[in-house]
This record gives sequence, structure tokens and C-alpha cells, in this order.
Amino acid sequence: MSENISGVKYPSYENRKAWAVRGFRDGIPIALGYLAVGFTIGIAAKNVSISAVQGLLMSTGMVASAGEYAAVLLIGSAAGVLEMITTTLIINLRYFLMSCSLTQKLDPKEPLWKRFLLAQCVTDELFGISAAVPGRLQPVYTWCAGIVSIFGWSLGTVLGIVVGNILPVRASNAMNVALYGMFLAIVIPSARKSMFMAGLIIVSMLTSWLTTVLPYVKNLSEGFRVIILTVAISAIAAIVRPIDEEGES
Repeated sequence: MSENISGVKYPSYENRKAWAVRGFRDGIPIALGYLAVGFTIGIAAKNVSISAVQGLLMSTGMVASAGEYAAVLLIGSAAGVLEMITTTLIINLRYFLMSCSLTQKLDPKEPLWKRFLLAQCVTDELFGISAAVPGRLQPVYTWCAGIVSIFGWSLGTVLGIVVGNILPVRASNAMNVALYGMFLAIVIPSARKSMFMAGLIIVSMLTSWLTTVLPYVKNLSEGFRVIILTVAISAIAAIVRPIDEEGES
């Protein structure tokens, strides 16, 4: 057994069954949040004549709220295929960095196919719980959490398309709050245990806000702003507080 900075205990790396169970369990609250957010995406998808089957395929293949919402808007505006691919690629570029980061937590002996499969399960929230794992990351943990989470997201999208317009607009918009609640649940425990982590979170929030108001920078796409902040803050944090080979600070 090992524990992370929040004092949460995890199974031994070799116990894949225990990691799978832990992944399914940790994925449930994320799935519930995704169910709510996917519901609002489904409403937007229905407004541009996307069917339930099409919405299911879209959400299962691209679990990204900003990227998927942008895709829906582009479809509604009759944008070309190249424009849609380019826009969603730029918006979702941060997941490339997250995937690269998580592969560094895998055992070097893990095959390439496991790394690619892990990348398919990377979202902001799944990255958060996976990055919180101390030492080496057992990929089955992220896979199982991803299965549950993606199911919640896809189900929410389908329900939004089928019955979304029945709800009042205010009720639909309020469901997005669930996503921010998940972020708080991920970062607050770490912030309470480590002053360094708390300071890093505050700096990340402040700099993220600054990128939305500073000249020139605010004109960049959200994806590029996230990439710039991720690389810069991660590099500074790594220099100030490096970790050893076992992942201990």
C-alpha cells in the first residue's frame, strides 16, 4: 500500500484487480459530473439537428467539453471538415501534454499500446486523479476510471438530445456547475496537505485569468493558452520542487 500527498492510500502496483476496482470507484463521481455536462452538450447538439446516435458516437470518440461544444457550433454554422478538425485539434491540444506527462508515470517496461490506450482515457479530471497516484501509475486504474467516466459523458449527451429541451434553460445551465465541483474535489485535498501545492494552484488560477485579459495573449485560442501555462508552470515547479525516481518530493 502507498499513499499520495492527500493521505489517500492505494494498492500495490502489482495488484491489478485492486487497481481496477479503485478505478471504477473513483470514476463514478466523475461520471456523474460528466452526465450533467454532457446533458448540456446534448441540448446544443439537438439544436443543430444532431441525432442521438451521432451524438453518442461524437461523445464516445471525443470526451472534451470545450472541443465538443466548438464542434457542435461549427456544425451548426455549416463549417468545412478541415476547419472543424483544425479547431477541435487546437482546443484539445492540452490533452497531448497531459498524455505525455502520464506516460512518464508508467513503468518503462509497459508496451506502446498501453500508452496509446491510456491517452484515450485522458481528460482534465481523469488526469487529475491519475497524476495524484504516488510513484508509478498502474494503467488499468485510468482505463477503468475512463470507462465509467466516458459512459457517463456519452449517456448525458444522448439524454440531452432526447429529452434536453424539456428542462428550463436555467436548470440546464446550472448543471455545468458539477464540472467545477469536480475540479475543487481534486485540488483541495492536495492544497490542504502541501503549502507548495496550494501556492501552485493559486498561481495557476491567477495566471490563467491574466491570459484572458493581457493584450495579444488573450487573442490566442484557449488550447494554446492552456499549453503555454502548462509548460511554463510545470517547468518552474519542476525546478523549484523536483522529484526523485520514486515520485517522492
